[in-house]
Amino acid sequence: MASLNVYSVLVVLFLTCGAVMATKENYQIIKENNCETKMGLPCVLEAFTSIFNTGSISNKCCGELVVLGKVCHSALVKRTLENPIFKGLDPATIIAKSIQRWNNCLALIDSPSPSA
Repeated sequence: MASLNVYSVLVVLFLTCGAVMATKENYQIIKENNCETKMGLPCVLEAFTSIFNTGSISNKCCGELVVLGKVCHSALVKRTLENPIFKGLDPATIIAKSIQRWNNCLALIDSPSPSA
């Protein structure tokens, strides 16, 4: 019985430390890559709204999102999900929308522009 309690405590510690490490990892990625300075505020709000609420992203903001980079984009979304304000949202749905927005913007920016 005592070994079961010890095992339970170890599992809880492992899960807790893992969550804390993930949080620190996102903050570290954001800091090291200067993620918070790579997009203008209007585009940040537009991208945020399209991921965490509804709406689309303009071509201009798609360009800024792609310049931001996938690593920064992912870390910022994950850090936002860690905020208690967003605890009612389904993380899997938000991450799926985030990936979809990223892929759509990347395709838009990578596609050749029509000839004049």
